[in-house]
This record gives sequence, C-alpha cells and structure tokens, in this order.
Amino acid sequence: MRIDAVKLSTNNRLAIDYYQSDKAIMKYFDYLPFESATFQQRLADLKERQFNRFSLSEVLKQLNTDWDAPDSTLENIERLKDDNSVVVIGGQQAGLLTGPLFTIHKIVSIIHLAKKQEENLQVPVIPVFWIAGEDHDFEEINHILLAKKDRMQKYKIKQQVTNKQAMSSLELDKDAASHWIKQIFMDIPETEYTKDLYGLINKELDKSSSYVDFFARIILNLFEKEGLVLVDSGSPLVRELERNHFCELIDKQPWISKGVYQQTQKMKSNGYSVSIDAEENDAHVFYHKDGERILLIRDEEGNWVGKQNECRLTTDELLHIAKHKPELLSNNVVTRPLMQELLFPSLAFLGGLGEVAYWSVLKPAFEAIEIKMPPVLPRLSFTLMDRKIEKKLQHFGLDPIQVINRGLDQDKGNWLASQTSPPIELLTEQVKDSFDRAHKPLRNLANSLGPDLGGLAEKNLIYIFEDLHFLQDKMKKSLENKNKHAIESFNHMQTMLRPEGGLQERSWNVIPFINSFGTDFINQMVEHTYDFEQSHYIIYF
Repeated sequence: MRIDAVKLSTNNRLAIDYYQSDKAIMKYFDYLPFESATFQQRLADLKERQFNRFSLSEVLKQLNTDWDAPDSTLENIERLKDDNSVVVIGGQQAGLLTGPLFTIHKIVSIIHLAKKQEENLQVPVIPVFWIAGEDHDFEEINHILLAKKDRMQKYKIKQQVTNKQAMSSLELDKDAASHWIKQIFMDIPETEYTKDLYGLINKELDKSSSYVDFFARIILNLFEKEGLVLVDSGSPLVRELERNHFCELIDKQPWISKGVYQQTQKMKSNGYSVSIDAEENDAHVFYHKDGERILLIRDEEGNWVGKQNECRLTTDELLHIAKHKPELLSNNVVTRPLMQELLFPSLAFLGGLGEVAYWSVLKPAFEAIEIKMPPVLPRLSFTLMDRKIEKKLQHFGLDPIQVINRGLDQDKGNWLASQTSPPIELLTEQVKDSFDRAHKPLRNLANSLGPDLGGLAEKNLIYIFEDLHFLQDKMKKSLENKNKHAIESFNHMQTMLRPEGGLQERSWNVIPFINSFGTDFINQMVEHTYDFEQSHYIIYF
C-alpha cells in the first residue's frame, strides 16, 4: 500500500483559511488546530474541570458490552476512569453498513490522532465515536450507493417509517434488512472474501434490534484491535448522564441562542459560508412526544413551544422533565457539541469541513456555559485507488490528482476527439465556414429580390447546418462505438474516483472494497502516519 498526500482545489474560503490558521477565522475558535503546543495547553485546561468519569465509564461499558465489543474497547473504557485520561472524539449518524466512506475516514482520523497524542502527552488518550442515535431522518441513512453499469445506484431498504422517531429506538425490520443485504450481494462480484463478509453482516443483523445496534456492531468488527469506544447519544442511559447538563443548557438558553445567532451573522458578513440556520428564539433542544421529536423555540412569554405549536411548556415544566424524564429531551446541532464536551474530557474534536464550519459559530455557546471549545481538527480525507484503476490512468496519461479534483468528462471528450484527424468537430466547423462563404452570394441575391426570399435563404443555410450537425452526431456515435472499450474505461474511472461529480468518500460505501480486498487495507490505513494539515490522501493498493 502506498499513501500520497495531495492538494484538493476548493473555492471554500473557510476551508482555505482554516488550513492556513488565518486570523480571520481562528478568532472564532479557542485553539489553533495544527500547533503542537495546542494539545499540551488543552490537557492543562481539562485538568481544571471535573467529569463524572465513573458513571460515564459504566454507561459506556454497558453499551459496548451489549454490542459485543472486543477487549481492546473495554480496556479503554476502564482507562477512562483515570483522572489524567482524555478522549479524541467525533461522530456521525448510524448509516447502513457504516454509511458513506467518510464515516470510515473519520474513525481512522480519530484513532490516529488518539495514538499520536497518547505518545506525545504520555497520558491515556481514548478514541471515541459518537453515534448520533437521536437523529430521526430515516431517509438520510436508509440506503447505500453502489456502482451499476458505471453509474451510482441507490439501494434502499424497504422499511416504511412515517414518524420522526429516533434511530436508537426505531426497531430494525430484519426481514426487510435481510432481503436488502441479499440484493446487494447479488449485485457485487463474488470474491474470496464474499462468503465471510456476507456471513458477518447477517450474524450482526440477527443480534441487532435497532439501526444503531447494526451500525455499532459492524464498526466494532472493522476496528476490533483499535480500542474504539462507541457511544449512542440516543440511549436512555446516556440521557441519565445528561440530566443536570440539560438543566444548565435550559437555564443558559437565552445567552446560547443569542450568541450563536449573532456569531452566525458575523460569519456570513465576513464572507464565510455556514450551513446552520439560527434564530434568536431557537431553543436548540428537542422534546419527544408520542414517538416524535419536536424542535422547540421560545415564544414572547418565554414558554418553550413546538415550531408547529405541537406542544407548550413553561421553563419550570421543562426543567422538571430534564430532572426526572431526561429521555424525553435531546440535543440539536448547537447543543449536541456542548453536551458532548460536558460529558467527555475531549482533547480534540474531529469533523468534516461542514462540521468545522458550524462549530465556528459555537464559541459564544461554550462561553455561556463557561467552558472552552476543544481544538477542532478537520478529519482526514481519502480516495481509494486499486491497481486496475491506477493502470488505466497511466494508460491514458491521466493525472490522478486532476481526475479527483475535476472528473474525466473533459479528458474523455479530448481523447475521443483525438481519434480522428482532423477531429470531427473541427472538420464540421471548417465545412460550415466553407458553406457559409459559398452560400453568401445566394443570400445576397435573394435579399435583393425581396425580404421573403432573403428570409428563405437564411433558413436554407440553417437547414444545411442542421444536416451537417446530424452527420456530425452520427459520426461521433460511430466513433464512440468503435472505441467502446476505451469509453467504458473512462466511465469506470469516473465512477470510481469522481462519482456523481463529487469525492469518492461521499458516495461509495466500504463494503465493495472489503469484498474485493478484505479488511487489511483498513488496518493499514490506521497504522499509517498522517499530517492533519494535508487536505487529502490517495491510497494505492
């Protein structure tokens, strides 16, 4: 395996400034992400705070034991009881079969940084993955994409979900899931790894009650040796830990909401794109009623009401719920990071660039609860490239970095045009120019004989050009058929490296790669040394 750092082209000003630690963006954060002294300072800052380590460890132990976690995970949970221990944390929704590849990349990032900082700081640093089990958008996780005839096709599980139920509590339809898995394995090639992979997935499905269970079990299998600790933010056990923290967030809501709103406006006025909608009356907390999550806002009287008037609660009533029934509450995109940092002694948070962007508006929220925002690092980003794809690129003289950045449409068109001399398009334009010059005396004479004849002459030239374009299209199709194998190669490379016009990690799932190469490439990814200031890596295997 070879791993090369490459630079991705981007117009995202926030990403450019963040990687350069520009003062214009860094003023919205508490730590410089790429300075070696940052983690030593963060460690010292964490020692000034108190964490309920014992209760947190007990909850994590129960959750991970229920998922049949390996010994490495349980040992790391025990280490969390050490007052000197810290965590590197990041999270994602519970995607089917782990979801898009960037989930795997995020976990690799968390594990790598934890190992590196444990060596540097000489304290226990534990990798933690926060499963957003309270999320309720089933449409976001109910499918994966697979390549079919050099296009990405959606494979959607046939379970009907009509309400906004949290994924932690949504019962997994095992019959639908089993049929869905069978369909996927019918459509991917059989290899030496297929039988074992199929058996593993079905075994974990049989043991799972929810989509979070299914996700967690597969992740723990893939990273069995790494001591990765999982937490389901939608678990009632976690809600119990959050009881007092919810009370604090409710008390501080006016300052949290106002601060985040004002910070969002500042970011936008400074030319930064932030994918978060924040208003001053947002409560930034969900209330669970009749199996659905209701996002609350504050009305003019200070009551907590559903955005569609589904419910109305006074502050005292909401505080009573937080103290006695915390399972009826959950966090949104603003308060989830706050809750995460109240529960865990976080040395660093790892996230995608979109997450870095919305964390940039959270500093006032952290100030409202009187804690510092952790160092926020962009996760590692990868493109996986096997030898067959690498050889195809070399055969056509293509630069993999350019292909990953902009795709292959232009290269395919240029290559096809070069297969005739002169190119069909150039020859057609030359013939059109010749016809235009030869036809001009007729148009002039027709115009002199009357406007009707002049118009007819103009239409006559248009008809000639249309016939030329018709012939051009027929010749191009004939040329494409003649070079069908090469065109298929271009399409295949595009599907592998720049699917749907975006990075591979946003469309592809890890299962086809495991099916082709086993899990060893994941182990090698974890063991490699990375620089978090690099925006992207190509993995050749």
